[in-house]
Amino acid sequence: MKKLIAGNWKMNGNAGSASGLIWEIEAKIGASEGILNRCDFVVCPPFLHLPIIEGKIKACALGGQDCSDKANGAFTGDVSAVMLKDIGAKYVILGHSERRQYHKESDELIAAKAKVANDAGLITIICVGETEAEREQGLQESVVGGQLERSIPQGATAANTVIAYEPVWAIGTGKTATAEDIRAMHEFIRGKVPADMRILYGGSVKPSNAKEIFAVPNVNGALIGGASLKSDDFMGIAAAA
Repeated sequence: MKKLIAGNWKMNGNAGSASGLIWEIEAKIGASEGILNRCDFVVCPPFLHLPIIEGKIKACALGGQDCSDKANGAFTGDVSAVMLKDIGAKYVILGHSERRQYHKESDELIAAKAKVANDAGLITIICVGETEAEREQGLQESVVGGQLERSIPQGATAANTVIAYEPVWAIGTGKTATAEDIRAMHEFIRGKVPADMRILYGGSVKPSNAKEIFAVPNVNGALIGGASLKSDDFMGIAAAA
């Protein structure tokens, strides 16, 4: 299957920088012969920049960084999956470790969001991963297995769901899981999800380590944070796929 190269821009940039970044990414995809035969691309900017990006994408799909577990109604500040779909989004990231940590999101809430998102026609990227303390205690499979069981909604398929393994201790820290760490966890996850469901790796992925990561069995792409904010780095990762 093609590698999915997903850029999570998090809460970064402004209208001008978002416009410039997507222009650079699209231009570099266009100049990279054959890359669309190997990779699918999705960019997930802040909500306010979605309309800016939507008008400029050709090769990339558009994604949101979160959505409400409600379809509509009196939920001040929330953005629904239907709204994301209406503005042109194809994907939505759910359960990112930063949402779990800072917003105290539970597996059950993530599953409810995923169900609403799938019903709206979005492909969910459901994030799972253990903390450093949990890994040191040898609990990584127990933690990730529980997250998978509780966060993936009934009816999830390879067509509407992607899993992203992001070891929490490797996000934005510069630390990267070893190839053996990644192999073991992706093999474990593969045993819990359909054989054709994509499993992404996310955790300080950069051009210098992407080739090694993509060579690991059951790594079907990358969820990229900081490196997705620089077009050279983002495309350097894709080139390694």
